[in-house]
Amino acid sequence: MVRIVNLENQRKEASIRRNVAGATIGGALEWYDVLIYAYVAPEIGRAFFPTEDPMVSTAIALGGFGVSYLARPLGGIILGRYADRAGRKAALVLVSMLMFVATAIITFLPGYAAIGVLAPILLLAAKLMQGFSAGGEFGSAVAYLAEQHPDRRGFYTSWQFASQGVAIMLAAGVTALVSYCLTSDQMDSWGWRVPFALGLLIGPVAFYLRSHATETPEFVEASRAHQTPKVLWGPIAVGTGMVSLATASIYSLIYLPTLGTSALGLSKAAAQVCSILSGAILFIATPAFGWMSDRTGHFRFATIAAAVAVVTAIPLFGLLDLSLGLTGFAITQAGLALVTAAYLASLSPCLAEIFPVSSRTFGISLSYNIAVLAIGGFAPLGLAMLTSISTHHYILGTYVALAATIAVIGLLVRARQPGLRLGETRNNDG
Repeated sequence: MVRIVNLENQRKEASIRRNVAGATIGGALEWYDVLIYAYVAPEIGRAFFPTEDPMVSTAIALGGFGVSYLARPLGGIILGRYADRAGRKAALVLVSMLMFVATAIITFLPGYAAIGVLAPILLLAAKLMQGFSAGGEFGSAVAYLAEQHPDRRGFYTSWQFASQGVAIMLAAGVTALVSYCLTSDQMDSWGWRVPFALGLLIGPVAFYLRSHATETPEFVEASRAHQTPKVLWGPIAVGTGMVSLATASIYSLIYLPTLGTSALGLSKAAAQVCSILSGAILFIATPAFGWMSDRTGHFRFATIAAAVAVVTAIPLFGLLDLSLGLTGFAITQAGLALVTAAYLASLSPCLAEIFPVSSRTFGISLSYNIAVLAIGGFAPLGLAMLTSISTHHYILGTYVALAATIAVIGLLVRARQPGLRLGETRNNDG
């Protein structure tokens, strides 16, 4: 009898590991496709938005990166509702298909020189499709991972953000390698398409893993109970505030390679190597912090991490003003990545625990995408503008510090309103 129970537990653990792997690897590939655009923005700007000033072309291309975020709330609403009705697995499979199509369009789309104004229009349409898809990715993945095991939500959901670390490493590594192997003219003419093409080659892996995953027990139970989805504006407002820091810190990490090459005189390869370092830190540290948050309490851990971000963001960016070159740049990247990992590790379970199962994906998706649209989508463009008007890079740290302050306020509001604890388990109270 004991042996049968042990075999059943082993099968359950193996199933959970496969589910987590599918969500994590799929998420990494989804975010890779999104990040590549930011890393080759100068080349895309020259190909699709040609002007006499290359910096203006890059700025317009980064603006196109931000435009895609206009579709994220819509994607969060539609795909979030779909995930709460049809299942988290079904939503994740659909997201993978949409992202694949959008990336294929960008990969093979002719530039402005070939088809004129139609080129940037179609490019922006593809970015909107990417934004719509990404709008449903986060909420579906977090809900799916959170529902694998209620006592290990911090550890399992942390892999969603760890997958973003993998995406940063892949995107930065591929960009650095392609930039190193090709000349500037080759990068402008066709080299920038290579990273997108690689994303297409590995995209079917995400579809396969997710289509062979199993649905979560919590969702199956809620479906059988015919629980009615509700729009919970109080938790959504709190969740939006909590996500603000995640958005600001992640997109600051994304922008830093552009800052390193455009303002600090670093080579593209050197800046991307530092991004690989920050991605590795996210990948390794986030699950470790997630494991810790399961033991200390998710909200307590998140509040401490956000408070640390408030006091360290400006000094970290201030290092860039000390003329330390690549060393200072690497320390800034690594420090910001470590603080980010600590907060991300506890953010996902915090979001999952303030929404009931029947509305979880919708609530998480809307909270996340409102924050991303308001704070993150145009962050690269906004940071580029700040860089152009100020010679002091510490000013960029105020962006992260302000977002961290908003996150602390959201966490404290939640702590003072027990009614928001709609899905929290007792062992995570704190």
